[in-house]
Amino acid sequence: MSETAAAEQQSPAIDARQLRKAFGKFATGVTVVTCRTPDGTPHGATVNAFTAVSLDPPLAQVTLIRGNKASQYLEDAPFAINIMAADQLATCLHFAGKPMKDAPAWRSDDGIPVLCGNAATIECKPWRIYDGGDHLIVIGEVIDLQINEADPLLFVSGKFREVGGFSGGSPWEASGDSMAMGWFEGSTSFPSF
Repeated sequence: MSETAAAEQQSPAIDARQLRKAFGKFATGVTVVTCRTPDGTPHGATVNAFTAVSLDPPLAQVTLIRGNKASQYLEDAPFAINIMAADQLATCLHFAGKPMKDAPAWRSDDGIPVLCGNAATIECKPWRIYDGGDHLIVIGEVIDLQINEADPLLFVSGKFREVGGFSGGSPWEASGDSMAMGWFEGSTSFPSF
């Protein structure tokens, strides 16, 4: 048996629909990534693939479908990650290709285009872009942020959701391995177990 045939026999083909369904079981927030087109017009795309990357330096990541207009505009350009509030469903749909009757409200300045009413906004300058198969992985260095008291909009199993009650009745104050708890404090090497 050839090496290629042996590898194919060991790795069954993954059904794209099933993979998408499995990925969809991971609940996420919803963002609209905004930037400017080459002519300076504000542009946005609804994205739920957002990740905090690093506190030092401050880095955030979004993953956009390759060929999406926003992914083309982010090459060496600043952008904002608008974390959608629970009452911004119409805005999310607008930037997902289902334009709403009322145009979204933009913050009035000439900087990075930012939407009004977000749960939080993270403004970034370009840091790195990586190949992610049919997506582009875009990492930005955080240069400004705003946080509001609004609950975020959630997305799971192909549907938008709102934040519910705390599991177990109270919030989890800190992870045992968080820097705030001191587990990593002062450590420079970590043994493998």
